[in-house]
Amino acid sequence: MKTTNIFLVLGFLVSSLLLHSQINSTDIDQVESKVIKWRHHIHQNPELSNREFKTSEYVATHLKSLGMEVQTGVAHTGVVGILKGKKSGKVVALRADMDALPVVERNDLPYKSEVTSVFNGQETGVMHACGHDTHVAILMGVAEVLSKNRNFPGTVKFIFQPAEEGPPPGEEGGAKLMVKEGVLENPKVDAIFGLHINSGTHVGKITYKPGGMMAASQRFVIKVKGKQAHGSTPWQSVDPIVTSAQIINGLQTLISRESELTEEGAVISVGSIHSGIRFNIIPESLEMIGTIRTLNKDMKELIRKRMQEMVPAIAQAYRAEAAVDIQDGADITFNNEALTEKMIPTLERVAGKENVYEINAITGAEDFSYFQNEVPGLFFFLGGTPIDIKESEAPSHHTPSFIVDDDSMKLGVKALSNLAVDFLKSK
Repeated sequence: MKTTNIFLVLGFLVSSLLLHSQINSTDIDQVESKVIKWRHHIHQNPELSNREFKTSEYVATHLKSLGMEVQTGVAHTGVVGILKGKKSGKVVALRADMDALPVVERNDLPYKSEVTSVFNGQETGVMHACGHDTHVAILMGVAEVLSKNRNFPGTVKFIFQPAEEGPPPGEEGGAKLMVKEGVLENPKVDAIFGLHINSGTHVGKITYKPGGMMAASQRFVIKVKGKQAHGSTPWQSVDPIVTSAQIINGLQTLISRESELTEEGAVISVGSIHSGIRFNIIPESLEMIGTIRTLNKDMKELIRKRMQEMVPAIAQAYRAEAAVDIQDGADITFNNEALTEKMIPTLERVAGKENVYEINAITGAEDFSYFQNEVPGLFFFLGGTPIDIKESEAPSHHTPSFIVDDDSMKLGVKALSNLAVDFLKSK
């Protein structure tokens, strides 16, 4: 009886080792320096949304060198690579976003971005101020590692996505357009994984949340029309600036007085106001642009409805006219609970159980959500803050001082590689 038990234990250990021996750790070690080099190149050559021409060419060249079937021009500048294992099986997708932001970099780095471009009609610097350069380099590394370790069933689909930050006005783009163009078909994807580098979390850590993890985002534009007059005779005007101040105050009551915040958080922020040209002229019109963030679909619809009712009514009270246009940016990033439960042991194995944490939902947004609306998905955060910087003092995403430690890259490659193979090997 004891002998039988010993053989059962040995059999379990052997099968476990076989399951997790598909990826050669030496290959991951050897690709790390390449990943860092790729990341520096992409950081130094950032491109705005739907304009990632050189980045996509850089990626496609690499994937082709690995012997993959490669598709380009997906959703404008997207790249898709197909890697088949040694026998048939499921299909798993891995995604990285490629676009940079209209931000002037302040970091003193040997690979600092000096690129400039035009955004919304204004000359601006361009910077990978959200870490998409790391995502691209990590997924390029995963592609190389898995191409050398094809002893798995099924297929891995590498999705390099443009315009996660949102396409330019008047254009389609991002994950939504990729889905529309069939990126999850031919072959049909069974599950998708993605990561985001995180400022404010130390290198070596991974964080996640089952269910709703990141908020839905909506972009709104409010146009107010008044009557122009000399600044010395405001009674002859219908002041769009004063009117807009009342609209902004009113919008905040939708959060503080009408949203049930015990259910989920919500945010309305005005990020841009344009009106007037001279100090002593009350202008005729004003435009404000902002964002709505919600973690609950009912709250999302309530806020949309109430904004459309409130904005014109407030303007009318001040003798002005106003219209609001609300456009969806990203849906709620929703981690499939069953898939998350199934794959967290993989993340705990590669990072150490003590380094994998469940977190509360955040009001940041990710258009990875559009993939998750179609197939089960898991999205997680990868720590990118150097150990010698306090997490609470790390520069925020979307700022000129945003910075990522190169030491974070290796864990990203390990995590995505192992998630892909473990999923394909699972039943």
